[in-house]
Amino acid sequence: MDRRTFNTSIATLTSGAALLPFFSCKSSSESLDISTFDISEKSIATLRALIDERRISIKDLTQLYLNRIEEIDQNGPTLNSIIHVNPNAISRAETLDHELNNKKAKGPLFGIPVILKDNIDTADMPTTAGSRVLAGSYPPQDAHITTLLRQAGAVILAKANLSEWANFRGKNSTSGWSGLGGLTKNPYKLDRNTCGSSAGSGAAVAASLCAVAIGTETNGSIVCPSSTNGIVGIKPTVGLVSRSGIIPISSTQDTAGPMARTVSDAAICLGALVGKDDTDTATSLIPNIVKDYSIYLKKDGLNGKKIAYFNFESRYEESENKKVVDPVFMLIHQAMDDMRAQGAELIEIDNISKSHVFKDSFEIMLYEYKEGLNNYFKSLGKAAPVKDIDELIEWNRKDSVELKYFGQEHLEAAAAKGGLSDTAYINARERMLYGRRALGIDRVMDEHNLDAIIGPTNSPAWKTDLINGDTFHIGVSSPAAQAGYPSITVPMGFIDELPVGISIFGRAWSEGTLIEIAYAYEQATMHRKAPKYLRS
Repeated sequence: MDRRTFNTSIATLTSGAALLPFFSCKSSSESLDISTFDISEKSIATLRALIDERRISIKDLTQLYLNRIEEIDQNGPTLNSIIHVNPNAISRAETLDHELNNKKAKGPLFGIPVILKDNIDTADMPTTAGSRVLAGSYPPQDAHITTLLRQAGAVILAKANLSEWANFRGKNSTSGWSGLGGLTKNPYKLDRNTCGSSAGSGAAVAASLCAVAIGTETNGSIVCPSSTNGIVGIKPTVGLVSRSGIIPISSTQDTAGPMARTVSDAAICLGALVGKDDTDTATSLIPNIVKDYSIYLKKDGLNGKKIAYFNFESRYEESENKKVVDPVFMLIHQAMDDMRAQGAELIEIDNISKSHVFKDSFEIMLYEYKEGLNNYFKSLGKAAPVKDIDELIEWNRKDSVELKYFGQEHLEAAAAKGGLSDTAYINARERMLYGRRALGIDRVMDEHNLDAIIGPTNSPAWKTDLINGDTFHIGVSSPAAQAGYPSITVPMGFIDELPVGISIFGRAWSEGTLIEIAYAYEQATMHRKAPKYLRS
């Protein structure tokens, strides 16, 4: 979708130099005029071409993004999506320029500025999960995916703010708020929420503070902020991307994934993240390692696909028991028509799972949260500011900021659990996975011979309320999240000038098929104009 008006609005609100249109050179051999080059909305392919043709240095490109962070995130509208700027970003860019000049350039993200959610370990920046207790915590080494990104040639530009502890600390939490980073704002309307927990990653991509960002999800934390920020998010199958060196919630449901402005950019980044890791046994289940998902970027990717719409509209009614025609459902029906026009067959289903697993999922998260946090603190060695979840809870109680707006009930409930050998945990995990897989997504897809299932990712961003917390309305993240299966969200339209996404999900390891569908849908609908953005 065309979001040029978004960048115009940003330009008028920043106190720095105006952001001018793309600078056109007479020949590809000429360098760009850096003083007038607008980096907003530039794709990975465009940036790579400019770098490869020597029209812009990686150092200059990196500096332009750093300038934009300062103008838009820290001054100007103050989106507050960035929690740390990498002090080594420029030196890394200079190294890559040297490699380019010596014909050693390699990797799908060579020279591309990337932002990581601040629960992903980086040895050259603190990794905090947004918590004040980890404010100065430098992990001993990079996360596995951080290493892969560097190997792919990326410049790790900064770390993004997030919902503290990935939005699993306590009840009535506010997405996008952390004790260390404060509140991240939605770049479409500054009083609206960014959704959690990859809030800063979503806002940073939407505001073109980076070319692509990495988020993490347990349930909804990639797809929801992607939807509310009008971008593309891919939540991979659990195990496709290593979780080693990522502050955890649930080893059953956790995964990292790319957040980008287009399906193409997200697909390119996904390939750089995929790989087996001996320290994350889930990656041993990958049936086929694909390092280039661009092969699935097919404009006719919807043709011949059979897709089910997960229809739960009847659950939303007025008090007089009259059917509500929610604007979100109007958009999803338009999306279905768009897909039919591209050759897809659409059917409707009103149920995915035959068993109720939400209680089991919550129980699993509590058990695995305790185990995961304790192991993470142990990985920090003697430098760990707290040694386990009990010390974290006590530290929060004494801090003047951490419990200002909401509590830590989830941490306390997790601390009271036993170990992963408890029968209650084992049974809950078996029930949930069986319910969401064999009795859920796999069953529905087998019965109807489906390629994918779709539904609205969520309703438009709500007004941020630090006192009462989040206001979720519509969402379809749970089936794929609890099964550990892949899901992609793509922008499908706007309601009251706020973006709304469509989720496309399916079987384990079906990322290629989902990317085909997502890309074909995106290409068929991207001509639609977006409203004006960034309003106070």
